[in-house]
Amino acid sequence: MKFNYPLAKTSWDEKEINAMHKVIDSGMFTMGENVAEFERKFANYIGSNYCVMVNSGSSANLLMIAALFYREKNPLCQGDEVIVPAISWGTTYFPLHQYGLKLRFVDVDLETLNYDLDKLEESITPKTRLIMVVNLLGNSNDFSKINKITRDHNIDIVEDNCESMGASFKDKKAGTFGVMGSFSCFFSHHISTMEGGNIVTDDEELYHILLSLRAHGWTRNLPKVNKVCSEKSKDPFKETFRFILPGYNVRPLELEGAIGIQQLKKLPGFIAQRQKNGANFKKVMENHPDLIIQKEIGKSSWFGFSLIIKHTSKMQRKSFIEKLELLGFESRPIVSGNFSESEVMKYFDYTIPFELHNAKYIENNGLFIGNHHSSMNEAIEKINEL
Repeated sequence: MKFNYPLAKTSWDEKEINAMHKVIDSGMFTMGENVAEFERKFANYIGSNYCVMVNSGSSANLLMIAALFYREKNPLCQGDEVIVPAISWGTTYFPLHQYGLKLRFVDVDLETLNYDLDKLEESITPKTRLIMVVNLLGNSNDFSKINKITRDHNIDIVEDNCESMGASFKDKKAGTFGVMGSFSCFFSHHISTMEGGNIVTDDEELYHILLSLRAHGWTRNLPKVNKVCSEKSKDPFKETFRFILPGYNVRPLELEGAIGIQQLKKLPGFIAQRQKNGANFKKVMENHPDLIIQKEIGKSSWFGFSLIIKHTSKMQRKSFIEKLELLGFESRPIVSGNFSESEVMKYFDYTIPFELHNAKYIENNGLFIGNHHSSMNEAIEKINEL
């Protein structure tokens, strides 16, 4: 079915196509200088010391969790407890399970769609080692409150910022508040490199671990003096195939790096237009009698527009979706709904310390429609008319 207002549309033009042709003409397709240049420029845009590009945002989450197991001081261990929000994408949770961590699900706020911060604070136990903070649909969490909650605990914060590239809280970019932050460059996200993702960090040891884990766990991509194997030997024959960590192959392509360089030039304009669309959407919809829209924390980068039917409304989601489709809108659940109700949970080691009232309500009464890098005035007017 073709939609006039799809969830996502291309942001490419001849600049991305020309960049791809240059890579093809070079004959060098695997990770190389284009990827390295994109990493440097992305780190500069975000305000982090280091960036590691990988093949997807999902792989970015995987490497973030893996890296915490291999640092020298205070590494994570199997059986450690990690707090997660009840609403996010599957690959927020899967690496945590795959590395043997115990998940502790916490409810979200019905308006911000991020952590219910009171429940987050109440859910911390002496066994809590990590909080996975997910900035949902372009909206940063309130990190002032989260830092206050965690300051007396030995707890690390990592950010799944895959949906919130360009968002900020108190003039600091989302994705930079934890020890690491992940980003996605998938087709439907703020910039697109086809597939692709990034990890940012200010921690040099974690950066070196990520470099090794990204490519087979070898030393080849590490600096001569590094935080993983101390110092590489002078024998390239042996050093090129020296394996030191149980890594993966989640390297990006040179094509993706070259596209990313061009997309990054456009990103400030993309974010500005998405925020302009968001301001228009709020103006039209924030006092709607039947629908709740997302409450902004800091400056959202407005990944999409969430619509949650109010308790007091007689509106039914099924009929609402049908009417949206007739007007040409593609819609979907809010991320993946209440993930704790997913069938895959039978494989997880997890607890739910408090009832997930809001996540359950969103599961049955929420949806979102797309936002784009171009004007959404016509679409927002149609929503208003509906």
